[in-house]
Amino acid sequence: MPVLTERHKAFAAAAITVLLWSSAFVAIRSAGEHYHPGALALGRLLAGSLVLLLVLLIRRERFPSRGAWPGILFSGVLWFGGYMVALNWGEQQVDAGTAALVVNVGPILMALLGGWLLKEGFPPRLLAGMAVSFTGAAVVGLSMSGSGEDSVLGVLLCLVAAATYAAGVVAQKPALRHGSALQITTFSCLTGTVACLPFSGELISGLSTAPASATLNMIYLGVFPTALAFTTWAYALARTTAGKMGATTYAAPALVVLMSWVLLGEVPALLTLAGGVLCLAGVAVSRSRPRRAAARRREPALAEVD
Repeated sequence: MPVLTERHKAFAAAAITVLLWSSAFVAIRSAGEHYHPGALALGRLLAGSLVLLLVLLIRRERFPSRGAWPGILFSGVLWFGGYMVALNWGEQQVDAGTAALVVNVGPILMALLGGWLLKEGFPPRLLAGMAVSFTGAAVVGLSMSGSGEDSVLGVLLCLVAAATYAAGVVAQKPALRHGSALQITTFSCLTGTVACLPFSGELISGLSTAPASATLNMIYLGVFPTALAFTTWAYALARTTAGKMGATTYAAPALVVLMSWVLLGEVPALLTLAGGVLCLAGVAVSRSRPRRAAARRREPALAEVD
């Protein structure tokens, strides 16, 4: 039976994250019709925090060390808090295709910030793969966009979501040197929950009027795309670069198209399918390794055999 390497485990964790974040598309569409953006973010974070705290107690993990807290607080406020509110609000102002197109600027910002602030560099394959994937995401977004004029406010909110997403990931990366993926995710989620407490009144009001299906979708968002997916994301991020993790998320538009087709009966156009294929192709390019690097890694093993 083959043994899974750290690289394989990290890729599997990233795949789980992208799959669950893609599934959030359907849940947000349902819950967002009955909950205000801030209330939906708070409800999602509360559900996620409860699950994460329970797992943390079962595993008997303690507080992360002092060095992790700047990253926890920064990513908690910006990514877990600000990103979710801005995205929920933005998707109420523009159609899903436009929102997906604008938010997909995030991975590009992530690669640029990671290369600059985290000294990850700018590998040519990563940049080429992201260019292909962004083109695919643009095709998917434009093909799914409505015919009406987009709200300037909605586009700006989606840009804010992209920026806070990228900044939060780059802040989280150094924190993972001082704590486990579970620790960093749990306390970042709690930080985001505290930041969203001003929306408590809207959440209480929504709970009393929203149908059970919308509330269940909100809980689903908290348990799976938040508690589980953000933890697997942190696990993978600790074992690779922020740029590569950002590139991996470009598989999401393709998965969203497939899920909308299967779960919502929304048959995609040929242009949408072509965009999804481009997204996946770009991810493959960005995560590939040069042949020379692979050959160099094999040389020591061949030398030992000789």
